[in-house]
Amino acid sequence: MNQQVVGAVTRAGLSAAELAALRDNLDEQRAFRLDQLAQLWQGAPARAQRVREQAAVAQLEVHIQLCASARMVLADVEAALERMDQGTYGICRQCRHPIEPARLRIVPQARYCGRCHRIREVRS
Repeated sequence: MNQQVVGAVTRAGLSAAELAALRDNLDEQRAFRLDQLAQLWQGAPARAQRVREQAAVAQLEVHIQLCASARMVLADVEAALERMDQGTYGICRQCRHPIEPARLRIVPQARYCGRCHRIREVRS
């Protein structure tokens, strides 16, 4: 673990062990999403053809949404891992205060503290 990460741990209020556990969680999520995308797209052309033949456009739309959702979560997980490597993990991207450790345990890829997240939700 580099010095930047150790500094971020202190600013975010997380111990090195907690940060390591969160990294493991994010690595598992990344592996799951990569596997999910591979499975979803492995037979996509054949499935898409069957869907068209059966005139089940709704199934194709669900498949597309599942893939989009998996890609979005994967991007969030990879961004969190990058923040860990850069030493900025656990720091709110809006107010620059530490993200609550309890929030990170629930949503390890969180970019915002609870307060800033709620403000962003109200605005959108």
